[in-house]
Amino acid sequence: MRLNVPLIDGDELAEITAVLASGMLTQGVRARELEDAVRAVVGTPYAAAVSSATTGLHLALVGLGVGPGDEVVMPAFSFPATANVVVQQGAVPVFVDIEPDTFNMDPRLLEAAITERTAAVMPVHAFGLCADMDPINEIAARHDLPVIEDAACALGGTYRGRDAGSLATAGVFSFHPRKIVTTAEGGMITTASADLAERINVLRTHGAIRGELFMEFVDAGFNYRLSDVHAAIGVAQMRKLDHILSERRRLAAALSERLAAVVGVTPPSAPEHISHAYQSYVVRLADDVDRDGVIRSMRTHDIETTLGTYGMHLQPYFVSRFGESGARFPEATRAHRQTLTLPLYPGMADEDLELIRAGLTASVAENRRDPAPS
Repeated sequence: MRLNVPLIDGDELAEITAVLASGMLTQGVRARELEDAVRAVVGTPYAAAVSSATTGLHLALVGLGVGPGDEVVMPAFSFPATANVVVQQGAVPVFVDIEPDTFNMDPRLLEAAITERTAAVMPVHAFGLCADMDPINEIAARHDLPVIEDAACALGGTYRGRDAGSLATAGVFSFHPRKIVTTAEGGMITTASADLAERINVLRTHGAIRGELFMEFVDAGFNYRLSDVHAAIGVAQMRKLDHILSERRRLAAALSERLAAVVGVTPPSAPEHISHAYQSYVVRLADDVDRDGVIRSMRTHDIETTLGTYGMHLQPYFVSRFGESGARFPEATRAHRQTLTLPLYPGMADEDLELIRAGLTASVAENRRDPAPS
């Protein structure tokens, strides 16, 4: 059983075929159509298709003027691309510990991480669950800081009735095959700022503005465009978005019900005011369970699993470059070591959920650590 299977059918093939037949393959009509579809869902006036969420985060930082010597505050628990784009700008990622239940940045720790060098705050919506944005935005506003949502996993997620990607200065989504919808590779930046949207549009196309006859280059930009071939997949996917979200939520609820009685496993949860998109279904294992051993044992049941995501502060680059350590971020460290992502995708049957329950029950039992000697 695979970790994720994108919901792909003849619609995507038909859209790709139409683009190939047109002979216009680079960013164009279909990319604009995908932008329109995302804007309609998120509710922002501007959206810019890009080649990945990573390039989207990078563009947002460049567009907001983040540069060498600046600091960007973010949770310690995320895929390292969140911090890599900061380093690529010559800036410094400043990590904050997470809430144990949501895996998101703990807003109570944010203000202490802000210094005179802080240029932006970048909360991450972990696994499709929006961070607690109201206090994050309030703290950032007091310090006159922009906020960038790393919403890579959260398309369709909501916070107090407002959509992910509309909750801050800018939001960035991923269309990787493991995300809510896919374009094979791709991403999207959303914003309500006309100035930021205009700057991103210039920067993503080599820093160029197209005139009547040719382009004029007004900035040292990037080639971060999304091709119409990729965008065509996304256009078909966006038509399925409501179905994909409803199925993910239904299956997540059904799986949580099955796992509730499994000793040593804590299913994911969401505060009442946040609607989880369930891009990933991530459980926490008890501290006396060997998570890596569980991953290996689940393979013997033909079930693909992986860690939740990464404690960035534990990765060799950040340890050597910035001297980070697990002791500073106990909840992110624990999440790095004890979270487990289970299969979840539309099309799974009740029998699949039961296989996961049975396999996980057995794997946890097989991988209990011996208690430390007294």
